[in-house]
Amino acid sequence: MRFNTKLLHGKTSKGYASREMLPPISQVSAFRYESMEELEKVFEHKSNGYAYTRVGNPTISAFEQRINELDGGAGAICCSSGMSAVTSALLAVCESGDEIIASSGLYGGTIGLLHDLEKLGIHTVFADDISEGSLKSLLSERTKVIYAELISNPSLKVLDVAGTAKAAHEAGIPLFVDSTTATPYIARPLSMGADVVIHSTSKYLNGGGNSIGGIIVDGGRFKWDPEKHTALKEFKKYGPMAFSVRLRTDIWENFGGCMAPANAFLNFIGTDTLGLRMERICDNADKLAHALDALDGISVNYLTLPSHPYHRYVEEELNGFGGGILSFRAGSKERAFKIINSLKYAMIASNIGDLRTLVIHPASTLYVQASKQEMEAAGVYEDTVRVSVGIEDVNDLIDDFTEAVNGTAE
Repeated sequence: MRFNTKLLHGKTSKGYASREMLPPISQVSAFRYESMEELEKVFEHKSNGYAYTRVGNPTISAFEQRINELDGGAGAICCSSGMSAVTSALLAVCESGDEIIASSGLYGGTIGLLHDLEKLGIHTVFADDISEGSLKSLLSERTKVIYAELISNPSLKVLDVAGTAKAAHEAGIPLFVDSTTATPYIARPLSMGADVVIHSTSKYLNGGGNSIGGIIVDGGRFKWDPEKHTALKEFKKYGPMAFSVRLRTDIWENFGGCMAPANAFLNFIGTDTLGLRMERICDNADKLAHALDALDGISVNYLTLPSHPYHRYVEEELNGFGGGILSFRAGSKERAFKIINSLKYAMIASNIGDLRTLVIHPASTLYVQASKQEMEAAGVYEDTVRVSVGIEDVNDLIDDFTEAVNGTAE
């Protein structure tokens, strides 16, 4: 099945207990059993079933299975937010004294998390370039994971997944990829060699801006060495699934960062239209970027522009799409604010992946806690405007942005 057909008719879109067309919302805290023997088996993981929503729920499972199918994984785990997913995934493989190699242009919240992990003794090496060629000089005996975004936001750097995975695997290190800005519609990092994929479901997967969530998808192919990844030592009998088992039965369960059943349902129905939305969003972003690139006084950043340094990856990795995010530099913070405030259709909001076009000044919001060096590594400057393009009629968007830019010319 192709993508949109799989969404509506795939393995995870059928088989509900009472023949529902959608997964029912199991809005409960706990599940009752007829005997203690039954419940004991569930707690010992010797029998399928649900006991307590923090550790499992059928509505949440339905969403996990859907994204796992789309990403081509061996198993998936939903979390309360994208940041909860990143935190849980990293803590499942890292202990005090371990090291993470991460791209320097990460989302501001992830940078903050990595600084917090320093207080737990987990060090991060930030690299301006993560690639097959650069990794060898960055790796050490302490390195336990390489973490990067497939399409960074808003710098729009693209990770060479296959090359990076090759170098990582030669050193016995897994590659974790945040694919929030790409989604499985644009790219499937697991098929390129990545070991774990993470999404903030609050963005494009949900699409409607109505619920927070995150998900971790394990490819189930990495050969974990319990002598190197000592955090997984107790789980070595599970082989390539050691990460998923530790994550679900240990880190995720104990930290309590589960997704709410209602949020899982909203995310599930949001993904019904993921392919249609992403096609429209990417087409709008491409046309808006080219229209803005023709204007004087601003500098536009979008992957399908021929001048973009990562332009070749549009065809090589991204299925011909440039994604839904573009940014431009306005010349000054004051002008950036004026342009944003002049827009009629773009909403000023700190999210991406909505049906609606959203706009923000990242330096004074998302990166307010970041250093100048961290901001510039992420492609954020005092005059940067980030746009998350929606599904509006593109000519209305082009007219709106053109009037705002021309009306604030300095």
